Amino acid sequence: MRRREAAEIAGEVAAAAAVSVPEVVPDLTAAAFFDVDNTMMRGASIYHFARGLAARGLFTSRDLMKFALGQAWFRVRGNENPEHIAKAKEMALAFVAGLKVDEVVRLGEEIYDDVMADRVWQGTRALAQAHLDAGQRVWLVTATPVELARVIAQRLGLTGALGTVAETADGAYTGRLVGDLLHGPAKAEAIRALARREGLDLARCSAYSDSANDLPMLSLVGHPHAINPDSELREHARENGWEIRDFRTGRKATMIGLPIAATAGAIAGGVAAGIALRRHYRSAL
Repeated sequence: MRRREAAEIAGEVAAAAAVSVPEVVPDLTAAAFFDVDNTMMRGASIYHFARGLAARGLFTSRDLMKFALGQAWFRVRGNENPEHIAKAKEMALAFVAGLKVDEVVRLGEEIYDDVMADRVWQGTRALAQAHLDAGQRVWLVTATPVELARVIAQRLGLTGALGTVAETADGAYTGRLVGDLLHGPAKAEAIRALARREGLDLARCSAYSDSANDLPMLSLVGHPHAINPDSELREHARENGWEIRDFRTGRKATMIGLPIAATAGAIAGGVAAGIALRRHYRSAL
């Protein structure tokens, strides 16, 4: 048998043995919304971003330690003082003013691959994939800056992300927010706005979070889920018959020590990242 005939036969046999993957039928009125920090990923995404910047020599380990201790302080106190949050937010915005958006996105992609990918909870990732397989869109909803949130969503193959939006002009940050941090009730408002735009039926939608801070978001949808929940959310979920999933088995003690306070983490991470990038730009001049 000539080589060409053998190749043709091999090709035909391979094609006949191929298994067709069923086409996903779009479910356009249902979607799933996932918090990021300690829900989709162990720890705070912005903290991991700051670690990646430190590893690149953009600021010192001492700066990172101060940042981590600051987050731990917020977590131990169990509250988020509005005055402290406002001051920290103002500092973060001042530091990022003038930085190029493209550079932040590029570093976010590098750091996700190097630092964050291995910290994704595979159990939560599987839940997100189940929604995608059912033809539903999946969105991240986080106080993390939207540029970093989009990187995470893209790397996970999700539909997109809702995050805190900083004002930009000519490709650079102005040092002001558009609105406020995407936290607490603001997450629910963002989902409502997206549902109106996309024609979603919130009664058919699902939401996933670890924190009682996200009760407005969880209560908005027909199918709320508590993932790695804090004590307040766990109690609320039990009282209301919500599904609870905990993927922290064997790692719970470690998780307690990680900086995962939502608002404080996003702000402190923004300060740390801003300091690092500001130093980087100054040294390049």
